Amino acid sequence: MTRSRLNLFAGLSQTRARPTLRALAVLAMLVSAAMGHAAEAPSAAWVEGVNYKRLPVAIETRDPSKVEVVEVFSYACIHCKTFEPMISAWHAKAPAHVDFQRLPAAFDATWATLAQAYFTAEVLGVTDKVHDLIFSGIHDSRINLADPAELARVFKDAAGIEPDQFNQTFQSFSVRSRVQQADARTRAYRVTGTPTLIVDGRFLVDARMAGGNDKMLEVVDHLVAQQWAQRAKPQ
Repeated sequence: MTRSRLNLFAGLSQTRARPTLRALAVLAMLVSAAMGHAAEAPSAAWVEGVNYKRLPVAIETRDPSKVEVVEVFSYACIHCKTFEPMISAWHAKAPAHVDFQRLPAAFDATWATLAQAYFTAEVLGVTDKVHDLIFSGIHDSRINLADPAELARVFKDAAGIEPDQFNQTFQSFSVRSRVQQADARTRAYRVTGTPTLIVDGRFLVDARMAGGNDKMLEVVDHLVAQQWAQRAKPQ
């Protein structure tokens, strides 16, 4: 083959290669853009009024320097028992700027008694020792823990709290006041069922709107990030 013909073929090869390189570059840009949109999808998927709702009146939080997350629950609620391992695992990994709290609902007399049990444990400093046992006692062992005598037995067995000390704390003005305050907060949050999560005193998230208990925590993560980012903005 002559040199001139070799040069001709070389030119044709380069000409054919250039569109291919351009096509690859365009394809790479499209893939990169698609991956960027995919990364943004989880946050963009949560829509106010669909997956969560804004409270008509914002409720003051305990520590304005943090993003507050409140779990409204009841020991009497089987859905709360199912949700407990999820929320506990989430809390263990939550960033330092999250202020997590549990708030027992008191929709009726039985729930109010169980709310008393929660605040009794809180006052006595034994929540970690009795919290799961109250759930399992009600839903697994079918013990009537709306009976203060049965509750006293749980506190004694699990935390070494003597019945007299339990009863004194359980019936105290401090604990009863906390139950009343919890009921007032629950009403202010417009909570109608449990478990419900309140973010920063402004947003309500429940399983029905979020699409399940696990999705509730995804929505909460989105709202926590959103509220924390707003705090970082210059005023």
